[in-house]
Amino acid sequence: MKRIFVIGYAALLFASISYAQDSTPAPPPVEQQVPGRQLGASRSTPPAQAVVPVPVPIAPPKPNGPVQKSLVRITATSVEPDYRAPWNAGGLQRGVGAGFVISGNRIMTNAHVVANSRYITVERDGDPNKYPATVQFIANDCDLALITVPAPDFFKNMLPLKFGGIPALESTVSAYGYPIGGERMSVTTGIVSRVDFQLYTHSSVDQHLAIQISAQINPGNSGGPVMQDAKVVGVAFQGYSGDVAQGVAYMIPTPVINRFLKDISNGHYDEYPDLAITYAKLQNPAQRKFLGLKDDDRGVLVSSVVAAGPSDGILRPGDVLLTIDGHPIASDANVEVEGERAQFEEVVERKFKGDSVKFDILRDKQPTTVTIKLYKPWPFSIQGHSYDVRPRYVLYGGLLFQPLDLDMLEAYRTSDLRLRHFFEYFTVEQIYLQHPDVIVLSNILPDPINTYLAPYRGAIVDEVNGKKIRTLDELAQAFAQGPNQLVIRMIGDGPPLVLDRNKVESARERIKTRYNVAKEQNLQERSAPAPPAQANKI
Repeated sequence: MKRIFVIGYAALLFASISYAQDSTPAPPPVEQQVPGRQLGASRSTPPAQAVVPVPVPIAPPKPNGPVQKSLVRITATSVEPDYRAPWNAGGLQRGVGAGFVISGNRIMTNAHVVANSRYITVERDGDPNKYPATVQFIANDCDLALITVPAPDFFKNMLPLKFGGIPALESTVSAYGYPIGGERMSVTTGIVSRVDFQLYTHSSVDQHLAIQISAQINPGNSGGPVMQDAKVVGVAFQGYSGDVAQGVAYMIPTPVINRFLKDISNGHYDEYPDLAITYAKLQNPAQRKFLGLKDDDRGVLVSSVVAAGPSDGILRPGDVLLTIDGHPIASDANVEVEGERAQFEEVVERKFKGDSVKFDILRDKQPTTVTIKLYKPWPFSIQGHSYDVRPRYVLYGGLLFQPLDLDMLEAYRTSDLRLRHFFEYFTVEQIYLQHPDVIVLSNILPDPINTYLAPYRGAIVDEVNGKKIRTLDELAQAFAQGPNQLVIRMIGDGPPLVLDRNKVESARERIKTRYNVAKEQNLQERSAPAPPAQANKI
């Protein structure tokens, strides 16, 4: 899985890629008018100038069969965690997406359609009922999920869809769903315009194979099938909003879908493994000669190796990767897989936790072979969104301490350069070795005991009473077991923050009552509670 090691924070906050899940009511139809023209009037054409019509892909009538018997409309009520007041339950949201029936009485959809959900209902064509559904498996790193309906007769007369392969460029595909919250099935047709690795915005950190299509995909299309020749060739999941790129949308292709289905075949989703390295392309002839490479346009240079990853101790900076599982790696980092050129990470993409990958490498101008057993390195998790978990925090004396992660940063929209550096370089500079939790004084609940502490907001905790603080658990222990005077030093220059334990204790109930604080700390990222009907949710 290709990772984005340095994520621009501004880009994360203001990214133009959007989900195709609907969370707002449909606006009333508005008749478009062009200024200066009357309805029915046509623009004159200069003499001898022919009007060349723009070809629009038109699919034959019902080229994919009775899709209505396979498509479902999904309504999910979710609870979004409140990172500014993490003791609260969070805000309720309602969204509409699509799904489709596959073998085994299962419904495939996007993870972002059902993430953080508390109650899900499913509707099918020609049936006025709304059926409660449960989540079986959810893969937030590739934005896929499987749900099912316990009602015994729901799948009667429903037709499971089958999967196809990767559609050819410029071939026609059809996207099915319920855009803009509509209650009747919608079909849009377009062409396949690109097959490439793309950022999956649901996690905001994972990159996988994605297919760009020109079919219109709007809010409510999420999770719907994209079909060709009566087979599913992708799942609609994201597109561009605003003025960035009109008419551009993306679908999750079948290699990603098939990998997800194979991963869960043992009853558990293990996520994508990762090599956890960075590399540079070797297309410069002088650089290749310096490294002792042949003039055969092969090889990429390892730039860095993440200590928490599977390549640590096996690969080194300066190694040249020549082949991966027997596939020659070109100097532009591409390999040929099943007759198609793709980045060499695609070989790793198709593997699972515990699998191995073999490299032929050049080290100090000498050839050798290494084998790497794959797993997912944990430091990447803070740079992506989390779902179905509660925020971790410690509240002490009205001071709210939270571990740094993407959700917390987006909640506070901070512009502090130190925080941005710690976040963006957490993995690349291996900050996690000293600070597995980067603990931030994120918020202050005003009270007489903390009146003059506002300048410390946004600071990173370094030590308490001379003891280095590496995790949130250690901070909680320092507050619980420390002496009457607590001296908290932050990273960087400046005087320490000092608290009087006796005053903090006397203010506890006052602060809890004033700000409706039900619980002063949560140290574990536990899944949020679900009603009994969704006990199988993972």
